[in-house]
Amino acid sequence: MNKSKAGTTLGVLSILSVIVSIIFFYTVRGPNSDIYFAIAIFSGLSIIGIILAVMSLWMSKGRISKLLIGLVGLIANLAVLAFAFLLLLAMGIGEA
Repeated sequence: MNKSKAGTTLGVLSILSVIVSIIFFYTVRGPNSDIYFAIAIFSGLSIIGIILAVMSLWMSKGRISKLLIGLVGLIANLAVLAFAFLLLLAMGIGEA
């Protein structure tokens, strides 16, 4: 497997972690859900996705289309991580 194809695969896996986070959000929501478990899942998937996106960006140097996949994965995973942080912040404010 060449480096460019591996970079594309890692970029797609990074985007897939965002899709799994969205699906998890819509299946676990509700008044009786364990919000701290959901925050842990969002954070874990986001960190894995960020690592995959950075590896994708590193492996697909010089190809604009391949870099775009990695950038979309990186930005989307950073947005999921920011969402998890804001959710954790809201839970902390709500308990005070």
